[in-house]
Amino acid sequence: MPGAGRDAPTWTITQLAEEYDVTLRTIRFYEDKGFLAPERRGSQRIFHARDRVRLGLVLRGRRLGFSLREIETIIGMYDAEPGEQGQLRYLLEQIGSRRQELEQRGRDIDTTLDELAEVERRCQEDLERLGAG
Repeated sequence: MPGAGRDAPTWTITQLAEEYDVTLRTIRFYEDKGFLAPERRGSQRIFHARDRVRLGLVLRGRRLGFSLREIETIIGMYDAEPGEQGQLRYLLEQIGSRRQELEQRGRDIDTTLDELAEVERRCQEDLERLGAG
């Protein structure tokens, strides 16, 4: 929901919060951390396309489990000229690391689900044996 602007679309903090389903406090937090730099018109914040994209990147990074420091580095790469080998290698390393962590979590969840199913099965058997099933 872009706000009315002469040249480029802009958004209010409320519009961004609604679009990304976050609180105003969340947006202010990321602004305080330097991820967003809205224009100020009195006490009103006016967000431009760059802020909107950056907020999306921050939120996606958080969903994927990246720390704020890692997100800062990745967003810095987004702002830099594309194709720098060191930046791309860093991003690939972070992706690989995150993938390994998530795959391990998935294995841990599967193991826990198997254990719960076994306990549930035993409880059902015990109930049936006791005539309460």
